[in-house]
Parts: sequence; C-alpha cells; structure tokens
Amino acid sequence: MAVVNRDPRTAPHATRNDALLALALAVVATAVALLTDPGRRPDALGWVLLLAAPVPLVWRRRRPLLVLAAVAALVAPYHALDNNHLATTPATYVALYTVAVTGRPLRTILTGVLVVGLSTSVMLTVSAHQAIEVLRVSGWVIAVLFCGVDVRFYRQYVASVLERAERAERTREEEARRRVAEERLRIARDLHDLLAHSITLIGVQTSVAAHVLAADPERLDREAVAKSLDDIAETCRSARGELRTTLEVLREHTAGAGDGRGPLPGLDGLSDLAEAARLAGAKVDLSAEGEGAPPAVGAAAYRIVQEALTNAVRHGGRDDLTVRVRVFEGEGALRVTVSDDGAGCTGDGGTPGFGLVGMRERARSVGGTLDAGPAPGKGFEVSAVLPMRRAEAWSAGEGETR
Repeated sequence: MAVVNRDPRTAPHATRNDALLALALAVVATAVALLTDPGRRPDALGWVLLLAAPVPLVWRRRRPLLVLAAVAALVAPYHALDNNHLATTPATYVALYTVAVTGRPLRTILTGVLVVGLSTSVMLTVSAHQAIEVLRVSGWVIAVLFCGVDVRFYRQYVASVLERAERAERTREEEARRRVAEERLRIARDLHDLLAHSITLIGVQTSVAAHVLAADPERLDREAVAKSLDDIAETCRSARGELRTTLEVLREHTAGAGDGRGPLPGLDGLSDLAEAARLAGAKVDLSAEGEGAPPAVGAAAYRIVQEALTNAVRHGGRDDLTVRVRVFEGEGALRVTVSDDGAGCTGDGGTPGFGLVGMRERARSVGGTLDAGPAPGKGFEVSAVLPMRRAEAWSAGEGETR
C-alpha cells in the first residue's frame, strides 16, 4: 500500500527499480516470443527491436511522454514486420500506465486516442484483419489508462487526507501555544498586581516609620514605629503567600499535575485589600455585593480593585486620601467602581506602567469593559462592567475542556 500511495516520481531508488522492471519485461517478452505464435517468431531485426523496447522504461518516471514515444518508435516497425504481436504488449502497457498515473486525465485520453490510432494505422500496412484485431483488443489499452487515472486520483485523495491531518495537527499545536501564551499572560498579570500592590504598601508604611523616627527623635513614638513595622511584616507575609500560590501554577505545569490554575481570588478578599490600603494611610469606604458572581468574574473584580487601590495610594498625593469602592450587581453584570479624591494622574512624564492596561485586560478576559480617567471634580475613577452570563458560559466550557 505504501508503494501504491506514494507518488512514483518521488519514490526512492526509482532508476534502479525501473532498470530491474525493464529487465524483467525483456525476459517476459522473450518468453512470449518463443512460446506463443511460432509462425511469427521474430527475426534478427525483430529481436533487436523487441529487446530494445523495454529499455526506455528506465527513465519512465522522469519523462513519461518521451518514454512512451520511444517505446512506440521501437514497437511500430516491430509490428510492421509482422512479428509476434503479443510480445511487446507488457512494455507498451507499462509506458501507457506511467503516462496515465503521472499526467492529467485530458492528456491521458489524448494519448490513448493517439496510441490506438497509430497502432491501427501500422496494422493496416500489414493487413486489414490485423487492424480489426487491434481495434478489438484496444479495450485493454483503455483499461490500462483508466487504471492509471484511478490510481492517480486515489493518490491525490490520500495526499489530501494526510494534508488535512497535518493541518489539524498544526492547528492543535497552535491552539496549545495560544493557551500557553494566555496562561503566561495571566501569570504575568497576577504577579504585576501582587507585587505592585504589596511593594506600594510596604513603601508607604516604611515612609510612615521613617517619618516617625525623623520627626522628633527625643519623643520617639515607639508604638507607632512598631505598628508600622508590624504592618510591613504582615504585608510581606500576605504577599509571600499569594506569590507562592501563583508560582505553584508553574510547578504544576512542570509536574503535569492538576489544571495548573490554583484557587482564584474573589470578592471575599476585598475587605483584606481595603484593610491593607487603610494601613497605608488611606480612608477606604467599601461596599461589596455580588456573592453569586462566577469565579472568573470575582477574580477579575478582585484584581481590578487591587490595582485601583494601589494606584490611588501611590498617586493620591494626600495624607487624608479617601477611596470609595463600590461592587454590585446590575443588569446581568457585576459593576465595579473605585474613585478617590486625590491628585489623580499628574502626567509628570514618568515611566508609564502597565496598571491600566492590566485592568482593561482583566475586564476583557471575561467579556467586560473598563473605563479609567479623572473623576468629576478631582481625583481619579475606575469603572468596570463585567458580564456574568458570558463568564458562566466561559467557565463551563473551560471545565469541560479540563
């Protein structure tokens, strides 16, 4: 089946195999000439033509039409001398089959018509009876040609099946690479949100401790310094725990265990975010509803609030900063609003970060939208709409995939 399925022009050792085929056909032609129709046994010239007819078949895969023409040029005078007409048929049929299996059907039909017409014309020079006999056996020529065409179509079909299978395999590989890229992006967002939030709070708490130490060394408020250091330690412990959870994703991918995602943060963690921002000196007014939100939506809302609080603490520019956090359900979506009365984005030409980009990507990952900009009056506001139905369908499909 491998020989049948393979294109004869790309087969290995083609010349060697065709040389052996030509030798075998010469042996068959000799046996047929000696064992059949003794009255038409070839003479010296007939033997030369008969044994030379299979020789062009050595190059039949490279130039099938030229090989057929060469075989016909040798066979025509052989038949014109009224030698054994059956002896040359194997070589002729092989040449015809090669033309049919390597060429287009139209070329094959024209070749068949030309061969039958030429054979009939040559036989007419011998006798009308022989010409009629050629027409009678021309069905074998047609059968050989149709066999070659059929094999050619079959090979094309096998090639198309293999191509579709390879394309499907490439598609699966591309899908796997896309999922890996998405997972890496998700991990990068998690790490950004975690580190930016934690480092910002640690920086603010360290500044508070440094201010207490430098304000009046003789009247050092040890209790305030200890509280600031305890807050720093607590922030470090929380960051370390969440960082460990995030990095376990990479370990699980390496070990091949589980789904590689780990627990997702949710709305129940908003109070911890608010408390961390309060420790950094901001006044946080938190109102969170939406216990029925899907895990993906809850995680997106958590990360958006985390990044928004981090930006407010970092860029607020006020000691009495007030941040209002509202999370509620409405019109089939979870709505998140984080606004502050600080200085907002001052546009001082500093290096831009990825906070706003990350928040928009978080919202887009569940089919939602996010707007961020100066709030009416003063301050900055982040507003997100996260559809819940679409996220439920996404979560269900993800679970089925797992």
